[in-house]
Amino acid sequence: MFYETSTNDHGLPHDPFKAIVTPRPIGWITSMSGKGEVNLSPYSFFNAISEKPPMVAFSSSGRKDALTFIEETKEFVCNLATYDLREQLNATSAPLPRGENEMVHAGLEATPSRLVKPPRVANATAALECKWLQTVPLVPLEGGEPSYYLVIGQVIGIHIDDRFIVDGLVDTAAMRPIARSGYRDYFVATPETKFAMKRPGA
Repeated sequence: MFYETSTNDHGLPHDPFKAIVTPRPIGWITSMSGKGEVNLSPYSFFNAISEKPPMVAFSSSGRKDALTFIEETKEFVCNLATYDLREQLNATSAPLPRGENEMVHAGLEATPSRLVKPPRVANATAALECKWLQTVPLVPLEGGEPSYYLVIGQVIGIHIDDRFIVDGLVDTAAMRPIARSGYRDYFVATPETKFAMKRPGA
């Protein structure tokens, strides 16, 4: 099949775009407002975009609390979303009123970050402390008001649960990170599904 996205006339019950660009890492973003309000929300349009210096980015549908809070305080934390915390992750996607703490709503314990004010999820196996760099409005080809905003941050501190450092390497698969697909679907990385390949010339 083929369809043009300008018309979205694919004839399927649901848009297949997010089921094709998958699996996508989940940015479980902690932010704090200028008043000290805490927000924790999952974003499935998220990834690392630079190594030196390390940078991450996530895309927000509209100007949600996380985006607003980050622009107010210029800081945020990316908590690793894992299979063991999947139910809590899902709970933090609830549309709570502004200022209501999603960590409390989901029964999660917060713990202080080292270099930024927003707390991190205590049980997360890894977390990235970030400084906000810029917000890029994602203006479509036809122009008009953007419906998505790309938030870019530089990672200034990294937390890793020591249990998952094996022979000097982070055992990512053992952490069982989850990733987003389309519809209601998710993927989970496990040691059984991990494989390695040597790059040409490496």
